[in-house]
Amino acid sequence: MLKFFLSWLKPVLGVLILIALLQVTGLMSSVSFYAQSALLKTGARNANAETLKEPETFDFNFTLRTSKGERVPFEKYKGKVIFLNLWATWCGPCRAEMPTIQSLYETVDTSAVKFVILSIDRDVDEPKVGKFINQFNYTFPVYRPSGSLTQQLDIDYIPTTFIINKEGRLLPKKLAGRILIHRGSRNSCYRSPSKIS
Repeated sequence: MLKFFLSWLKPVLGVLILIALLQVTGLMSSVSFYAQSALLKTGARNANAETLKEPETFDFNFTLRTSKGERVPFEKYKGKVIFLNLWATWCGPCRAEMPTIQSLYETVDTSAVKFVILSIDRDVDEPKVGKFINQFNYTFPVYRPSGSLTQQLDIDYIPTTFIINKEGRLLPKKLAGRILIHRGSRNSCYRSPSKIS
C-alpha cells in the first residue's frame, strides 16, 4: 500500500513543483500564452461571443493614460467607431489574441476606427506592458486607466472587446446575422481585484 501511495505521490509532487517554479520565475503567463495560441490556431478553442438583444449606450466618462503618462479623456473618441479591448500581460488568452488584433489594426482604416487597447495590469507592472508590446513589435495604441473605469467596463473575465459605433452605442460585430460581442469567459482569465491597481 505504501509503495502504491509513493508511486502516486511522486508525479503529483513533480507537477506541483513545476507549477511553483513557473509561477515564481514568471514563466507561467508565457506557458499559458503558447498553450492558448496553439488551441486558437487549431480551432479547438474559439473566443466566446455573447448575443446582445438591444444595443446599449456606452458610457464615455473615464480617462485613459498613455505610456508617456499623458491623460486622454475617452470622450475624445465620441463620434468615431471604437475598437476597445481590455487585457493584461498576465493573461494567456489576452496575449494569444494580440497578433490577431495587430493584423486587424494593420488592415483597418485607423482614421475611421480608433483602437483603444486598454491594459488593466497593476501600476507596478506597467514596465511589463511596454516590454511585451515592444517584444512583439505591436503598433496599436496601448493605454492604461487613469482613475476608475465605468460600470460597463467592470468585467469579470478578460480578454473582452467592445465595438462602439459613431452614435456611441455598444454595437458588437455581426456573425451570421446575429449581433455579438466578445467577452471573456470562464476559459479566459479571471480578473480578480488583486490583479488590478
